[in-house]
Amino acid sequence: MREALRVIEEYFRFIKNDSEISITLKSIRHSLVHVEMQFGREMLLKNRNTVTDCFSDSNRPEELFRESKNDIVYAGFKRAQEAARVIEEYSKITSESSLSEKLKKVRFSLYKLEKKFWESENHG
Repeated sequence: MREALRVIEEYFRFIKNDSEISITLKSIRHSLVHVEMQFGREMLLKNRNTVTDCFSDSNRPEELFRESKNDIVYAGFKRAQEAARVIEEYSKITSESSLSEKLKKVRFSLYKLEKKFWESENHG
């Protein structure tokens, strides 16, 4: 999720020169370090297996082409929102179930930022 947030953050920093949204995204991204630490970095790394991951060698066609910078930002928002939802749900069955509420807040912050981005690009 932090990777997707970084892609969005860099757009607002370098292309839009929007420090407010850049700082918000950076804050969200940095807050996820705490989430990662609560789950345990060792446990997260131990459960990542890029050798046997059935999707590690393939891409969906839509992942290989973007028409514009906006498409990259939209894809980043969706990727981050989906990741927040996955972590939110799976945290409910761990000893760190309190993280679920934190991830829900992250997800809804991303929904709001995406809407603000869409409105600025389509009505501004």
